[in-house]
Amino acid sequence: MPQPYNHSNYTACLPPHWQARASAKPQATWWPWRDMTLHIARAPNPEAPVRMLILHGGGGHSGALWPAAALAADIGYDVLAPDLPGYGQTRVPDPAAVRYSDWVDCVADLLRAETAADPRPLIVVGASMGGLLGYSAIARAGAPSVTHLVATCLLNPADPVTWPALSRWGGATSLRLLRPLMRRLGPRLRRLRVPLRWLVPMTRIANHPHLSRLCSTDARGGGGRVALGFLSSFLFSQPEVAPEAFHAVPVTLIHPGDDHWTPAGMSLPFFDRIAAEKEYVVLARAGHFPVEEPGITQMYDTLQRLYQRYTAATL
Repeated sequence: MPQPYNHSNYTACLPPHWQARASAKPQATWWPWRDMTLHIARAPNPEAPVRMLILHGGGGHSGALWPAAALAADIGYDVLAPDLPGYGQTRVPDPAAVRYSDWVDCVADLLRAETAADPRPLIVVGASMGGLLGYSAIARAGAPSVTHLVATCLLNPADPVTWPALSRWGGATSLRLLRPLMRRLGPRLRRLRVPLRWLVPMTRIANHPHLSRLCSTDARGGGGRVALGFLSSFLFSQPEVAPEAFHAVPVTLIHPGDDHWTPAGMSLPFFDRIAAEKEYVVLARAGHFPVEEPGITQMYDTLQRLYQRYTAATL
């Protein structure tokens, strides 16, 4: 039986010297959205010149990404990390009805709300599937205080190069055969919720064996269930704008260098086409969920450099 884990279970997977730096504890806040109540974990810092919003992907939640959030707080950011509908502690009256378009709408509305309430520069960080989610939400929101997108990958399901990562059974070949069936799912099958690990290769989420098991058995994340309609809506989704037309914010791709789930070759075709200012950073020897050295140090250094850049811009 999957069980829920909290942020400390994930922080314990960091190298010891980083565990000491990731000392910030999440403060639970709640934001009403549609008929849902979104849980948003925060490390507030009213004096911080720059804010950061961290987005999880499929099988994640704010607690799973809290190690990254706590390290961002250590740098000096004011940090928030929402649990997207269907994951974490967010309250959803009908989980079977959640679709990927709801995620994009939710994050875009959250960006509008947060930037309307607080004009400080806001950097969006998207992990895994959260990378392209952040990209589309920024393009849709048009929120002026959003200043930068950082992504660990940019997985575009419209591109067949990404399909080996999206199916546990037979990779790209099985997805090529299943896509016509997924498009024709009836209303009842779309509401059917099945364990996520039955469908996608969750064991590849981390190279760290304990962390991989943790992610795959966490009831609030990868150990939970997902509606077939959500998966279908993601598989047939399109980015909010074509990369050649994306000028909203600079983009930094911090791709793990030893990612066994979504290797860099799945992200670079999309990233290379982005028209905005961009930078590619390889997190050396790090897995899809990057906790290994020197990748985690390179991630910290990149976030610190962006903090200094946007702090200087506010002076």
